[in-house]
Amino acid sequence: MQDIKVVKTRPEPEKKIGKHIITVKVQHNFGVLARITGLFAGRGYNIESLTVGRTHEPNIARITIVVEGEERVVEQIIKQLRKLIETLKVRDITDLPHIERELALIKIHTENDRARDEIMRLVNIFRGKVVDVSQESYTVEITGDNDKIEAFIDLIRPFGIKEMARTGTLAMVRESAASKEGVLD
Repeated sequence: MQDIKVVKTRPEPEKKIGKHIITVKVQHNFGVLARITGLFAGRGYNIESLTVGRTHEPNIARITIVVEGEERVVEQIIKQLRKLIETLKVRDITDLPHIERELALIKIHTENDRARDEIMRLVNIFRGKVVDVSQESYTVEITGDNDKIEAFIDLIRPFGIKEMARTGTLAMVRESAASKEGVLD
């Protein structure tokens, strides 16, 4: 009978999967967004949220991308983003103190006065605004982080949501955190 050799292998490092918030400043040129989203798609990552808008600087846009994935792969994507010609600055601000906001417009069914009163109470508690009123519905504007908006949606869902539109996440590093690290956005 032969001796069986036991081969010890090094354990694989734990694959840490988490949500990442990446901000990208780019030259506001045709096709830039397609190239950026292509980097994520090429690696099989779904973008959870994507927000794009002009900045205070002429011809400069800011993109906020929220993606869930392995830290190592997200780091590779960030390196590839930095290589794009139009890219001016890329940061993963996930672990930095930052401010996050989303906007939601929600059209809520209002079948009677009691429902209208309860919806108004919830809108006030969540510091939202009623931006349109009809016989059958209120359209509510609410801003906040993802958890706040999800909590509001859960509470008004029993009334009946007729329609909803949401922006993606906008995020910015807090000024006090940026100055402590010596990095301003």
